Amino acid sequence: MPVPPHRAAFGARVRELRTGHGWSQEDFAHRAGLDRTYVSGIERGTRNPTLDIIHRLAQALEVPVAALFATRI
Repeated sequence: MPVPPHRAAFGARVRELRTGHGWSQEDFAHRAGLDRTYVSGIERGTRNPTLDIIHRLAQALEVPVAALFATRI
């Protein structure tokens, strides 16, 4: 099944912010209290995170939730 464009865009934005901090997926997952494979799935667009997880991602990245959606689809 192809990855929906909105999930791919969200995942790309999370990856962009994560790499901007210089963190590996493992570092970031630890900071967010998530499994590295789950973070990988989010970044690839194969996972559809809940609002609670989106909030945890934003907190770990030290950005407002809206910054995770600052992208063009």
